[in-house]
Parts: sequence; structure tokens; C-alpha cells
Amino acid sequence: MIPTSYPSQEEIARLTARMLLEIGAVNFNTDEPYTLASGLPSPSYIDCRKLISFPRIRSTLMDFLTVTVMRNAGFEAFDNIAGGETAGIPFAALVAERMALPMTYVRKKPKGYGKNARIEGAMSEGERVLLVEDLTTDGGSKLSFVDAIRDTGATCGHTAVIFYYDIFPETTKTLGDHGVDLHYLCTWWDVLAEARAQKAFSEETLAEVENFLKSPREWQEANKKG
Repeated sequence: MIPTSYPSQEEIARLTARMLLEIGAVNFNTDEPYTLASGLPSPSYIDCRKLISFPRIRSTLMDFLTVTVMRNAGFEAFDNIAGGETAGIPFAALVAERMALPMTYVRKKPKGYGKNARIEGAMSEGERVLLVEDLTTDGGSKLSFVDAIRDTGATCGHTAVIFYYDIFPETTKTLGDHGVDLHYLCTWWDVLAEARAQKAFSEETLAEVENFLKSPREWQEANKKG
């Protein structure tokens, strides 16, 4: 069912941050930084995949994501909802259910047998496709999914995520240059503000996380191992 309530974007961001903190999806560690997929260190790590195990929060956030997309992109803007393998698949299914639209998913690479497809499900030429993922950092990983969708003859000019890092200035340009608009619920800045309001971490930890968020490349360079 399509949600009928429309909180402000600011309230959506605050509540999303609160929910992520409540389920322990937000991790801050300045003494032993996490290693990201890039191999670089970070004092912060977020695990949006945990959301699938919390039905009330999961449902609320999918309502938020659906209304955010419809408010920003239009109520009749899409014909198909595609999830990116693997984290985007459950969220795409939940959004598709709310919007009463077909759901598909995009493989990271061809499966290597049969039709060697990257798109699973039915996607047709000319369809307007929304790409759903759990999060985006610098936007780069979305481009391969978008290209795979476009290779079918469908169009893809929008991607929706629960969480957007909002610390790398090139993100919106990377996506924009590829003809893709980004829709999201909250950012690290929203999480930091809510964590401070809740006193969820020590002020020393939050201050160091803020230093990272303000200058992530410089922080990573200064904290690289070896």
C-alpha cells in the first residue's frame, strides 16, 4: 500500500538516524578504525542490512523511502523498481510492493551461464526504472547498475537509498554527469546530530568522527596503517 502520510524531509532524516542508532547499525570507533571496501580507514561504519531484521523500523523506513521518491520524482514516474545485488534487493522488493510496480534486480556481473544475464526478472525496453540500494558513498558503484539497466533499452534516471554519506563532494556530480538523480533519507550529519542529542557516544568520539566527516580524505591519509 502506498503511504499517505508525508513527514517533512528534516523529520524523516532525524527519525531515520534515530532508528539506525536504535538497532546498532551505527558504529563509531576512533581507537581502532574500520577498514572500508576501498582499504582505507574510517572511524565510522554503517550497516543498513541490519534493518531487514527489524519489522517495525523496516516498514517505517520503506514508507519514508517511497514517499521521498514520489515527492521528489513524481507519483507516476516509474514502471519498474530494480534492486542492486545484494543489499538493494530486499529494499527494492519492499518499495515495489508499496508502489504496486514490478520488481527486478541487477547482478554485479553476469552470472556466467545460461543467458549470462545481469537483470533478473522482467524489464522491458522503454520502462522507467528506479534503482534502489541500501546506501551510497561516492556514487561510483551505482553507475554499473545503471548501465546494465540501460543496456536493456529501459531508462534509469533515479536512484534511491536509505543512507547517503554526504562527505565526498564528487558524489552528486558523478551521478549527475551520468544522468542520475539521488534520493535519500539521511546522512552522516543527521546521524552525528542525533547521536549527540542522545549522548549515544562519548563527546571525544563524536568530535573525532566529526573531524573525519569534515575532511575524510585527509583523515584517512593521516590514519593509514603502515
